[in-house]
Amino acid sequence: RKHQIAGTEEAVVSTQSTGDEIRGCLDFLRSVYGVLGFTYELELSTRPDKYLGELSIWDDAEARLKQALDEFGEPWEVNPGDGAFYGPKIDIAVRDALRRQHQCATIQLDFQLPIRFNLLYNAPDGTEKRPVIVHRAVLGTIERMTGILTEHFAGKWPFWLSPRQVMVIPVMPMFNDYAIQIRDKLHNQHIVIDTDLDDGATLNKKVRNAQLAQYNFIFVVGEKEQNSGTVNVRTRDNVVHGEHTIEDITEKLIRLRDSKSNVDNLE
Repeated sequence: RKHQIAGTEEAVVSTQSTGDEIRGCLDFLRSVYGVLGFTYELELSTRPDKYLGELSIWDDAEARLKQALDEFGEPWEVNPGDGAFYGPKIDIAVRDALRRQHQCATIQLDFQLPIRFNLLYNAPDGTEKRPVIVHRAVLGTIERMTGILTEHFAGKWPFWLSPRQVMVIPVMPMFNDYAIQIRDKLHNQHIVIDTDLDDGATLNKKVRNAQLAQYNFIFVVGEKEQNSGTVNVRTRDNVVHGEHTIEDITEKLIRLRDSKSNVDNLE
């Protein structure tokens, strides 16, 4: 059984299935960090000087963690004596774009809570066995991970994660309705899109504001675009992609979003 608790998952497993559970946790971690573009380092934190439980149980648990790490296939190191008092653990530190290290994920074995709560299960041989609790945290707290990701991407969120994906800017007030029409079409495709209808600001000012606000893409529309059913596309880094039909750019943005790419490539 598993219970999600504020970014931490608790799995109650048999001693024999501990290795499978750890390997599943590591595979999940690799998948998540791979999508986010993080590199990471693994450490096995072993029995501290002050610990609870029997030495034989600790030795068996550390051996299972070592085997799981070896089968995982990524480099790892031993961090002697840094385990929790209730069991050994695997600590995972990520490195951001500036190569700074952040401790986020952990996988811990806990022998003491099953004893404290007197947890037992019926084994296949008909006897009662004591389970093990596996504590798993991949992201840590959401607030801290959001801060780490913000620094990792230097505030330039990739399109699939961005809270500001597209800004539509009409060159004159007479094209406001066309801008709103584009906004509504892309909004219906679950793209985060806004319009700048401030008649008191110049076109250059609107574009600059959108770039500073880190909108991934900026659509500029005027008479030519309205007559041809297109938008003129540029990025927050002022890379100009030129004219695209609404259907074409919508298809490309959906593909970019669904790919979960950390590079905003429209091709």
